[in-house]
Amino acid sequence: MDRPPPSDPPSDPPPASPSDPPPRRRGGILSAPGVRHGLFVLGLVCTGLGAAGLLLPFMPGTVFLLVALWAFSRSSDRFHNWLYTHPLLGGPLRHWHEHRIIPLPAKIAALCFMGASLAYVTLFVAEDWVLPSIVGAVMALVAAYIVTRPHRRATVKIEP
Repeated sequence: MDRPPPSDPPSDPPPASPSDPPPRRRGGILSAPGVRHGLFVLGLVCTGLGAAGLLLPFMPGTVFLLVALWAFSRSSDRFHNWLYTHPLLGGPLRHWHEHRIIPLPAKIAALCFMGASLAYVTLFVAEDWVLPSIVGAVMALVAAYIVTRPHRRATVKIEP
């Protein structure tokens, strides 16, 4: 039986507009069927946690939605496109993908809850100074990253 020589898979075209989902990346170990099923389940779980996080003030919804979008990008075009274009859940994902924006209320909430978590660890969990120091250092790096991200789109001034 003669088979044609294998060819490179066609590459995904770039998105037509900023509201279109980013193209999926294929290849590597993440393309194996068992891994794809696991990533699909991870995407479903993170979508649920992300939806809950958008409603609950103590849970970071956008982080879970970003993980879900990544997992779906490796496992299901249908769910990837659905999540990216969803009217409620897709908004934060599109803001991040297109402009790398973290909304100001999300920044404030993240910093407040990181501070509360550090206080809880320091007062009720840690038995010495080591754990609060490590947690505080990690949270300081994350807080610096959050604070340095823009919270709205940059405006472009066009002078006549």
